[in-house]
Amino acid sequence: MEIFDPVSWIFVAVSAYFLGAFAVLMDKFLLGSKRISSPQIYTFYVGIFGLGAFLFAPFGFNVPPIWQIVVSLVSGAIYIGGIFALNVSISKAEASRVTPVVFSVVPLASYLISFVVNNEKLTLAQLGGVVMLIVGGLLISFDLPLKKSQQKFFTGFYTSCLAGFLLAVSYVMFKIVYVEQAFLNGFMWTRVGGFLAALLLLLMPIWRREIFKSFSHAKKPSHENVSTGGFFVVNKIMGGLSSILLNKAFQLGSVTLVNSMVSLQYVFVLILVAVAARKKPNVFAEKLSFWDWAQKVSAIAIIAVGMFYISR
Repeated sequence: MEIFDPVSWIFVAVSAYFLGAFAVLMDKFLLGSKRISSPQIYTFYVGIFGLGAFLFAPFGFNVPPIWQIVVSLVSGAIYIGGIFALNVSISKAEASRVTPVVFSVVPLASYLISFVVNNEKLTLAQLGGVVMLIVGGLLISFDLPLKKSQQKFFTGFYTSCLAGFLLAVSYVMFKIVYVEQAFLNGFMWTRVGGFLAALLLLLMPIWRREIFKSFSHAKKPSHENVSTGGFFVVNKIMGGLSSILLNKAFQLGSVTLVNSMVSLQYVFVLILVAVAARKKPNVFAEKLSFWDWAQKVSAIAIIAVGMFYISR
């Protein structure tokens, strides 16, 4: 299959990351405004709502061999672990910092994993593009200029790195799933793995109490609960479409190159959050000074050059 047909994977990937940026914005709104009180509650609902993928069951669902089921379930569970780490990071820090760090770790980790597992190789130009996307993403992680007395990384940086690593592992495993199974069938089985991982959150007593308490709150017919529920549903629809398109891009092209393009999502997040922060500064808490913008625009320029090289 030709990896570099722009119609087959670049357009699909860009669409996925655009929708994903909206999902990140709404994640930050729901967690930052405390409409959903904790990352574990949010992640639990993400895993549960993942079963909505079975709406596609009439278009092709079957039971694959046992080993394929295991790979599908494990990849879906690891994905939910990555989403949990991402939600923890978003609840602690600026979305425009968390997003590029997470999705800078993703291509690096996925390349290393793919190189070891699949012996995947890139041209020198493509590898240079991957590096530039990573550098552009990391540039936004630091408060410049760096000082000896100040904290080098933002709060939630290490959790963001963990999220990126877990997501990379899940994406590489998704690729294995889609090589062996039809896309929709594999996608549904990975969502089952995410559902089972979400149930594991109930094993922690304090988290179980919080999750069960959220059920009772959802039953209250208040305007805020209705609006929060509406935001969550819309968010999950957008996130679901983003996930479907992203997984389709994995099927069509190189996992490493598709993941490298994820830094483009940072550009979308930056623009959306900059607008939202002016209306909800207490929720988004973005730094919008001249030097912050200069730093972020520089990162965008590096990302744009990286995009050019990976598409060659």
